[in-house]
Amino acid sequence: METNPEVTPFYISFKAAAKLANPLSPFPYPSPADSSSSLLLLLRRLLRRLSTSKASGFPAPPRPHRLFRPTLFIPTVSMASLICSPRSLSGGSSVRFPCFSSNEPTSRLLVHNGIRCNLVEPLKLQNGKPCIPVINNEGSIPSFLTSTHLQSPINKNDTRLRIFSGTANPALSQEIACYMGLELGKIKIKRFADGEIYVQLQESVRGCDVYLVQPTCPPANENLMELLIMIDACRRASAKNITAVIPYFGYARADRKTQGRESIAAKLVANLITEAGANRVLACDLHSGQSMGYFDIPVDHVYGQPVILDYLASKTICSDDLVVVSPDVGGVARARAFAKKLSDAPLAIVDKRRHAHNVAEVMNLIGDVKGKVAVMVDDMIDTAGTIAKGAALLHQEGAREVYACSTHAVFSPPAIERLSNGLFQEVIITNTIPVSEQNYFPQLTVLSVANLLGETIWRVHDDCSLTVHSWWIGSWDHHIRHKDSILGNLKQ
Repeated sequence: METNPEVTPFYISFKAAAKLANPLSPFPYPSPADSSSSLLLLLRRLLRRLSTSKASGFPAPPRPHRLFRPTLFIPTVSMASLICSPRSLSGGSSVRFPCFSSNEPTSRLLVHNGIRCNLVEPLKLQNGKPCIPVINNEGSIPSFLTSTHLQSPINKNDTRLRIFSGTANPALSQEIACYMGLELGKIKIKRFADGEIYVQLQESVRGCDVYLVQPTCPPANENLMELLIMIDACRRASAKNITAVIPYFGYARADRKTQGRESIAAKLVANLITEAGANRVLACDLHSGQSMGYFDIPVDHVYGQPVILDYLASKTICSDDLVVVSPDVGGVARARAFAKKLSDAPLAIVDKRRHAHNVAEVMNLIGDVKGKVAVMVDDMIDTAGTIAKGAALLHQEGAREVYACSTHAVFSPPAIERLSNGLFQEVIITNTIPVSEQNYFPQLTVLSVANLLGETIWRVHDDCSLTVHSWWIGSWDHHIRHKDSILGNLKQ
């Protein structure tokens, strides 16, 4: 549209335009299924009536005359806007429509005693509410073109990001929202008398980027089903993107077949989340990296190690006295990566063999821990059988102190008794799984991953890189390399 400071342009929806063209019709505007001929007829009526409009009322239309060429191409649309110039009502001008072929110029048709209109892009809809951009504040929209359905422009500062929390870990969800400077979305979750779950979103999420925070911790089946229903509710509410934020992914240990005729439950749960309608998954410290391949949607995998490393930086542990211990052979890669962040600290491995589920038997120790501070690293602590027997073996081999570090604290009985019997100097966990107050003991330290997950959500929402070294580990590497210090390097 050509800009003229003396002209006050205004917007008009097709509904208002059609009402102007045929005031007596109760439903004059074409539906999305109508053909282009209906749109041409509507524009023809509108141009006739505007070209003959007076100060009040609408006289009978003039003698029909041919307005459009048969070869004019106008796509079928359900809602658009017209930019009209009231000043041009007095003189002859033209009608211009966009040409959708890159090889043809814009079609231009001369109309006798008509007006000049531009068919532009559809109205910008904000959460289902059309808005009228005011181009010139000095002008006003003619009263006969106003519509009661059009509303004032919506605040542009209103973010399209929504965070909802399930009932599994509301405290972590609140911390994430506080870090991001947002409020948790309003959602109603209840259970019927027969145990069925009911979910209702109590605010609009149409066109929004929705993040659902729900770990599938015990009770795993209840929390998993709640997550699936939350995803379905957001999908049916026309959310643009749905990201399942799963701080703890249940069934992750069932990621392969160790015996015949076993199920791979991790793949089944991944299929359920995908089919429910999730567009992306944000998980923290999966039991094995191969679980990411079970999803047919993008998976962002973050680690809780930076949070634990940051806490260990405040401990007065000499660099020469530190050794990182893997409680089993399967966790060697995880422990090796942890030791690498500690200026390539030495590594020890506890060799164990499991004869039954949740039953571990320690066989021997690979590495030297005599007179050193042992830091045992694992992704989760369930019954604490593996890590407790490993700690007992470390003390037998001459370890001075034993620290237990884990991201997920499942704490199935009798984990509390095993962890609080004096084997550990400190048990360091995160809040991916809520820990009830009755499970607290003096050696327990709970760290928050809210900042880690909140920063990740912002970067996913802004389409930024999630490379950990660029925004968290980088500061840690700088700290541990300063003056060949690991954790302060306070030598006695």
